[in-house]
Amino acid sequence: MKVKICGLTNLEDAQTAVAAGADYLGFIFYPPSKRAIDVAAACRIVAELRAAPDCPLLVGVFVNETAPNMAAVLAECRLDFAQLSGEEVPALVGDANSPLYGRAYKALRPASLAEAEADAEWFLPPDYADRFRREPGDSLPPGLLIDTYHPTLRGGTGETGDWGAAAVLARQIPGLMLAGGLTVNNVAQAVAQVRPFAVDVASGVESAPGRKDPALVREFIRQAKGG
Repeated sequence: MKVKICGLTNLEDAQTAVAAGADYLGFIFYPPSKRAIDVAAACRIVAELRAAPDCPLLVGVFVNETAPNMAAVLAECRLDFAQLSGEEVPALVGDANSPLYGRAYKALRPASLAEAEADAEWFLPPDYADRFRREPGDSLPPGLLIDTYHPTLRGGTGETGDWGAAAVLARQIPGLMLAGGLTVNNVAQAVAQVRPFAVDVASGVESAPGRKDPALVREFIRQAKGG
């Protein structure tokens, strides 16, 4: 089980997540977010993380940003993947001519299982399943991220989603990452019920928006990975 600690805004929290065994670290480049970070600050944090031998995969989270701008941030900050959390078009992920091709994945907030299945057909690259079976997990981004539906907010709501629907999706979609209302108190249950490829948490391990609680980070990762 892989774990993503998202919404990092400072080096101390990032290093805590690394030491606890996080597989992905997420940096949010969306100013309206309570957990937003600017490019310069992210670059400083990443420089320190990259200097260590155990650096996890690093993810930039974007909302309705252009592909060239996202690619530029990935390059400048030395990030591995882009998470698309707005109303982006499937070509940004699946078109070989996209500057994000092979290093981006879509975050979905479906209102129903039918909507999620339809969106998955659009946003999961056509060759992803075959590549996922052949290649090591670290060489590919997650297939999709499934977050809790909300009519206006773009993640970070603290509300849990429909785990029954997510479990169906996890059986259909390789590399599924589960987000939405996960905490130290429910992540083990979510993993057992959904069986995703990875789980994602931001608000569930915070002492305040953008500030992680070290004890919660460590316990969340321990619970997610089977205690």
